[in-house]
Amino acid sequence: MRILTRYIVRSHIGPFLFAFTAVTGLLFLNAVARALEDLVGKGLDPGIILEFMLLSLPHIIALTFPMAILVAVLYAFSDMTGNNEITALAAGGVHPARLLIPIALVGVVLTGTMLYFNDRVLPESNHRLANLLADVGRQSPTFELREEVVNEVHTIDDTRYFLRARGIDNATNRLTDVTIYDLSRLGENRTIVAQRGEMAFTPDRRDLYLTLEEGVVFETTDARPGGFQRLYFETQIIPFRGVGTELERRTGGGARSDREMNIAMLRSRADQSLEETHSIADEMLSLSERAVENALEPAPVGDERIVLHEDRLSAPRDHLVAEQASESRVIHHRWGVQYLNVYQYQVEIFKKHSIAFACLVFVLLGAPLAIRYPQGGVGMVIALSLGIFFFYWVGLIVGERFADRGQIHPWVGMWAPNILLLIPALGLMSRMARDMATNRGNRLDELKHLVGALLQRLKGRVGTAAAAPQETAAP
Repeated sequence: MRILTRYIVRSHIGPFLFAFTAVTGLLFLNAVARALEDLVGKGLDPGIILEFMLLSLPHIIALTFPMAILVAVLYAFSDMTGNNEITALAAGGVHPARLLIPIALVGVVLTGTMLYFNDRVLPESNHRLANLLADVGRQSPTFELREEVVNEVHTIDDTRYFLRARGIDNATNRLTDVTIYDLSRLGENRTIVAQRGEMAFTPDRRDLYLTLEEGVVFETTDARPGGFQRLYFETQIIPFRGVGTELERRTGGGARSDREMNIAMLRSRADQSLEETHSIADEMLSLSERAVENALEPAPVGDERIVLHEDRLSAPRDHLVAEQASESRVIHHRWGVQYLNVYQYQVEIFKKHSIAFACLVFVLLGAPLAIRYPQGGVGMVIALSLGIFFFYWVGLIVGERFADRGQIHPWVGMWAPNILLLIPALGLMSRMARDMATNRGNRLDELKHLVGALLQRLKGRVGTAAAAPQETAAP
């Protein structure tokens, strides 16, 4: 039996490596191609581009690893069944379900590996990738400048400019209502105001030239105390040299989103949000008690003013009711926000476990499907893989969306796709010995024969029913 176990495991290695490499390569090239043009065009160091590519890989592996397992199981068992190896083993007394044991054990190991990957590797890579993209985005003024904000621009010679614009169009690099504070000359203050401007990079994207139109320059200098100079211009070009030569990396870790946290961090955040909901619930209870007390307290005759609380002044009853209603809405909104935060953190926790467990589900589902339909070949493997994976990921995305909104429990939303695939997998496994096919026929032929037999039987019954009235009317 050790020879059989090694043979079964070895037959899955080749298809798994091929499917994993091919699918990961395609998705990786697609993801990198969308961002590589902007990265290369900004004069970044090749090491930064290589770091971006490596950090983009774990997110893709989290998608392609379970898919490669499904493809490998479908192909290996379909090939063995098509070559009548499963039939020969069954004739020798080996039950087809016995063949699932080594693959199921490998699936358990891969599930644990995937869980470790989702918990340790993926969050860190997502966090580092997010920080890298943020640092790269700040390197170019085209992306860094914000409207109605005084933006600081550094040049290669450590000269500082402060730029403010009322409007910035990142698509055309056009600016409106521009104000520049020039501190490039020691002892001189220059303020440039222009109605509009346009930014343009040099081909190597290292130097930025700002063309201003219809403006005025205000200058003061320490050499002439009290002196003032004003110059009008129609067009003026201001160079910012070396703004794209060096990438400034942040040293701090920065804030993490839920996709950048491991399971321990997510549970800690979920517990904090849950404690906050309890605190807010106590506030709501206290507010309700005060409202009841104030409602039951009789007001003096001819005076509609009552005491709000011990540390607050008296106010009219109508004003009190309105204020309590407003405070109640604010507290209820805070409670809803924290409650949804709990759900969102729990969704991410269950999703890490669910995706890892999908490796085992795909093993249990792929083997009996391949044994039942062995004649489809590579086309059947691709079609079933795409169909199953499409169903799984659509279910996962829909479940995540409903769970994030608090409409269903996070466990249900994240584990429903696994359960919906595990049920038919167990049903097919229980029928593996009876549903086994060979290369002499397939289920499609059996289906055609069954449909033909049913049509012949219905045709005979219709003919008998039509002949019955004629026999009755003959006497």
